[in-house]
Amino acid sequence: MTELTTRNRFENSTMAQMEERPNETEMKSMDANRYATKKTIAQGMLDIALLTANASQLKYILQVGEQHQFYKLMLILISLSIVLQLLVGILFVVIGSLNINKQHDQTAAIILNDVILVVIFIISVVNVIISGFGIEYSSQPLRLIDQHAKAP
Repeated sequence: MTELTTRNRFENSTMAQMEERPNETEMKSMDANRYATKKTIAQGMLDIALLTANASQLKYILQVGEQHQFYKLMLILISLSIVLQLLVGILFVVIGSLNINKQHDQTAAIILNDVILVVIFIISVVNVIISGFGIEYSSQPLRLIDQHAKAP
């Protein structure tokens, strides 16, 4: 009799747990949407870090002026990188507002994700080129235009 009582308690407990848990497919879709949102936020934070670095590089180039060997090229590349990063930021806001549990939003999210991937690749290539041409020379300190003009 105790075996039957234990078995009934186990079955009742198991059924109660199953009733409390949402549908298995519903949980998977909820997790996917949450993952996508967290991924978008993380990518946005990395984009902000790169944007800050590019702003610092732009400040340096503008302070040095045309004395920098690649002034025009660096100015164009850094500005292009900043504009593309702003574009990616806007696309992140758009893709973050989509609900990937809906079929229509899934299609839009896939297309936007591919566009973002291509733009981020272009940003990476531009920043590699920026690094290749160098922002600062390690052996030369930063000299402002005004200070250089006053020097004899």
